[in-house]
Amino acid sequence: MKTISTPNAPAAVGPYAQGNIVNGLLFASGQIALVPETGELAGDTIEAQSRQVMKNVGALLEAAGTDFDHVVKTTCFLDDINDFAAFNAIYAESFGETLPARSCVAVDKLPKGALVEVEVIAEVVG
Repeated sequence: MKTISTPNAPAAVGPYAQGNIVNGLLFASGQIALVPETGELAGDTIEAQSRQVMKNVGALLEAAGTDFDHVVKTTCFLDDINDFAAFNAIYAESFGETLPARSCVAVDKLPKGALVEVEVIAEVVG
């Protein structure tokens, strides 16, 4: 197992790794909309937070030597299911022709009052 750590994504806010690579797959911890440099949430709208979340996910993918085209599964958590359409619009911008399998659910609360959290599993090629 290889542990992934990058200053370009928020530091873990608990006893967990940003991600681990096992047998050619990256298992990335869920990302909320924390700005890595400040540790603060990136805005208070679903659009602003979704953009930051996907930026954080991208940083983890890059640190692992992969990218959005190699994401095979995502799990998405929304604070409010009414944000589903707005979240989908931002989420779709990160992926090209190859879309991953996905689960998206509403939850009661997310860490630090975040509106969205996304975790990914991605193939690491090479």
